[in-house]
Amino acid sequence: MIRSVVITRCLVGLVGLYLASASLSPGVVRAEVEEGGKATAGYSPYAGEDFPREVFFGDTHIHSSWSADAGNMGNRRIGPDSVYRFSRGEEITAHNGMPVRLRRPLDFILLSDHAEYLGVMNMLDREDPILLRTETGRRWLEWRKAGEHLKVFAEFGLSLLASEDIIESREVERTAWSRVVANAERWNEPGRFTAFIGYEWTSTPGGRNLHRNVIFADDGQRALQVIPISSFHDPRPESLWRFMSDYEAETGGRILAIPHNSNVSGGLMFALEDSAGKPIDAAYAEERARREPLVEVTQYKGDSESHPLLSPNDEFADYETWDRAALGRAGHEDSFLEAEYARPALKNGLALEGSVGVNPFKFGLIGSTDAHTGLGTAAEDNFWGKATKTEASANRWSQPLFPEASADGGADSVGDPIAALGDNTDSVQWYEWEMAASGYAAIWARENTREALFEAMQRRETYATTGPRMTVRFFGGFEFEKGDQETPDLARIGYARGVPMGGDLKARDRRVEKGRKSPTFLVAALRDPEGANLDRIQIVKGWVDDGGTTRERIYDVAVSDNRRIGWRGRAKKPVGSTVDIANASYSNTIGAAALTAFWKDPDFDPSEHAFYYVRVIEIPKPRWTAYDQRYFEIEMSEEVPMTTQDRAYTSPIWYTP
Repeated sequence: MIRSVVITRCLVGLVGLYLASASLSPGVVRAEVEEGGKATAGYSPYAGEDFPREVFFGDTHIHSSWSADAGNMGNRRIGPDSVYRFSRGEEITAHNGMPVRLRRPLDFILLSDHAEYLGVMNMLDREDPILLRTETGRRWLEWRKAGEHLKVFAEFGLSLLASEDIIESREVERTAWSRVVANAERWNEPGRFTAFIGYEWTSTPGGRNLHRNVIFADDGQRALQVIPISSFHDPRPESLWRFMSDYEAETGGRILAIPHNSNVSGGLMFALEDSAGKPIDAAYAEERARREPLVEVTQYKGDSESHPLLSPNDEFADYETWDRAALGRAGHEDSFLEAEYARPALKNGLALEGSVGVNPFKFGLIGSTDAHTGLGTAAEDNFWGKATKTEASANRWSQPLFPEASADGGADSVGDPIAALGDNTDSVQWYEWEMAASGYAAIWARENTREALFEAMQRRETYATTGPRMTVRFFGGFEFEKGDQETPDLARIGYARGVPMGGDLKARDRRVEKGRKSPTFLVAALRDPEGANLDRIQIVKGWVDDGGTTRERIYDVAVSDNRRIGWRGRAKKPVGSTVDIANASYSNTIGAAALTAFWKDPDFDPSEHAFYYVRVIEIPKPRWTAYDQRYFEIEMSEEVPMTTQDRAYTSPIWYTP
């Protein structure tokens, strides 16, 4: 397996050897040995160190043919075993008959089939007698044998809307869950490949996306002590959190949930009220922060970092934007946006902490794909579509995402399944060209095991990438000095004198409280070794001013090609472009292979709640649509974008007065 190397080795491998003396990096952890009763520093500077030195890339959001929607929208062959084989780097055959393989294997995945009718599609394929004891199971089997799979999908959608389980069989649920757990146990290989046990909880009130991926830290012995709760039991997130609390209390295990696609939540995902419409209080805030330490901020169905209307001074905010509706339903309003995107949620979390004492939106960031093909591909030149019918083909770009409409605007014979997901408003269609080839989760951990990766997710030492496997380090503290960013082993200084991404700044110095000392940050980014150069590194700051208003500002802290960062902290000159759309190609003759930065907040106010996160932007390169256009020798409409600038978003570092 090709492993992404740590920033220590990559950034300065050509500079020379690191002299690990205390004078070069005071405060660094040193190994000590007993010699004649006296403690002395050991020769090896790394002995005794215990911080994460490896970054692992994976996908916590993949669906197989066992999901009700995937299994009835064309995915009949790529079941769990094929998903695991593909994620580990093996070549498999897609439904269109083409061979497909990842350029590099993934380190971990969560096979997150929907809890609602989990595994039922496989039971239909098996003609499982346990399922066929139910009326719904017999009806669905008849429809599938007749090739009327979308009728099954329509009933799936209707039952989601009504939060009504039309199978109602604990025996079916228990049988399917045991098979899900067995699959993950069979493919989990500690140290080489991590297969998490879990599922997707799929609450969709009125077509508004409140979905969460649920991850168990534990092995099958613990996971099998429960049957997963679905949104059929209760569509409110609070019910999921209660299930998680009960699981931990009853089994001694650990579990977390990851919200996703807040961009199509219809203003619900980061609302300032609970599910009953009451203002968030301390108890709600504490439970949410504990249960949901991460948010999936980028994936196939759009990017959820920020929106150009929310961040008008951010020229990079309009990235793979989905903002016309909820999940297939019209009636979207601009007023929903603030509760749909991560950056304003992070800001509102600061304000809530000031008012109720706890920040409910203190979350780190990851990406994942949400592939319903079973093929978790996030590379522009190897994108295999959202659903099976949009695997690589000459006309997939114009295919609708939802099954009620065809490319020519017609309707399927089953009527309008997506209309079932809303009220009296018209449905809104997205097309495959609007899908983003995104994204992956990056985790800094000590080893590739369930335990180590889960603990890293809990402490939010993670970042999101829209596909490239760039290596990003981010540390904050009050003791960093200019020049620290150039040391060969930046991570040792970062951990010794500060906190990593996902951490909290500790201000123990009275000079901070009196405003004479500001937080400092170290950032280092290395391009994907098989990808595009870097354009720039930015630090995004959010804070609450003394009037209680939330604010944000973006600082360019490192830019390529000797461009100038102005006095206001921005480099206005674009990096340029080498993209040849006709040939779907680009070159790394612009940009930088690696960028580092030391940055001190010039506008720090010690009385204000604040957060800081890093955004790393690549140089422009061809979008997946350009690769399709060239390979199939077709011409797409003018509205279809042909270039992209992939990026990474780190988890924030928070400052609390």
